[in-house]
Amino acid sequence: MTTGPTNSLLDVAGLRVGHASASASGALSGSTVVLADPELLASAAGGGMVAGVDVRGGGPGTRETDLLDPRNVVERVHAVCLTGGSAFGLGAADGVMAGLHARGIGLPMGGPGDVVPLVPAAVIFDLGRGGTFAAHPDATTGAAALEAALADAPGGRVEIGCVGAGRGAKAGGFKGGIGTASAVCPDGSSVAALVVCNSLGEVVAPDGTFHAADVLLREDGGPVRAPSATDLEASREAATRVPPQPVGMPGLATTIGVVATDATLTKAQCAKLAGVGHDGLGIAIRPAHTMLDGDTLFGLSTTQRPAPDLLAFHELLTRASLVVARAVVRAVLAAESTTTPMGTWRSYREAFPSAFEDGA
Repeated sequence: MTTGPTNSLLDVAGLRVGHASASASGALSGSTVVLADPELLASAAGGGMVAGVDVRGGGPGTRETDLLDPRNVVERVHAVCLTGGSAFGLGAADGVMAGLHARGIGLPMGGPGDVVPLVPAAVIFDLGRGGTFAAHPDATTGAAALEAALADAPGGRVEIGCVGAGRGAKAGGFKGGIGTASAVCPDGSSVAALVVCNSLGEVVAPDGTFHAADVLLREDGGPVRAPSATDLEASREAATRVPPQPVGMPGLATTIGVVATDATLTKAQCAKLAGVGHDGLGIAIRPAHTMLDGDTLFGLSTTQRPAPDLLAFHELLTRASLVVARAVVRAVLAAESTTTPMGTWRSYREAFPSAFEDGA
């Protein structure tokens, strides 16, 4: 499999990404905005991205997902907001909407400036991880993430790890975060994913390797080998000191993200793209889609390349599940150990230094 130039969501022509941290005292959280390029937002084709969604977790926190049902009228959205803060964090999308509206970007509803920006959103549960339960992203955080996305220059890089919506994420017993990955299809179109990994299930197998190890590429941060017996024993002992995950209440974890392509897809095909992306969560996280997660993926098309025929669409979907799985692992590889008044969440790299060649 061949990656795009940056091995990130930015390899899909027409997309930008911005992160912002929640400013509330005691918050370990933030927001991430996936934005259509300004030229795409202003295009006569309708402005924005064709979008679909697939919600698989039993405890989701979402906004404007009914809008993306293929049976409903609107075809395109202007941005997607991924955020921490559980249901409180959905307010971050207000800041994204306000920022877009101030720029005259949105669904035309009448005279000049009468527009409604369409910004679907999904949240992870990270409340309390910074020390204050009610500290969460808000409209100010969303507005800052939008500004960061607008400032992102084409050809840049997506920061991954403990940033934006992934600041307070955890992945099973390890620190989680944001990861991204891309692939180029045989017809030249690109497909990529950006994932906020905050899973109840484990990304790391009992032997210290990744469940998705067989789909990783060198560009993803590998090779990653089985850790030494010494590292494994130390990790098991350290796991007894990891802040416990409450079990029995819905929505206390959740992995969210987007899967995008520059191929021209219909709204229904975008929903299929999101659905197949969930296969990648099943590859990388065990178990995934539990009743205690709110796993949600958005499928996006920037319509910058021709519509695929059936075989090309099949090839695109095949790669979609793999870029999601790779993005999950990259999130864990990029995460850094984090300590707050609530405890310490260890990074994979700190726990298993022997898993990397030459300490890379």
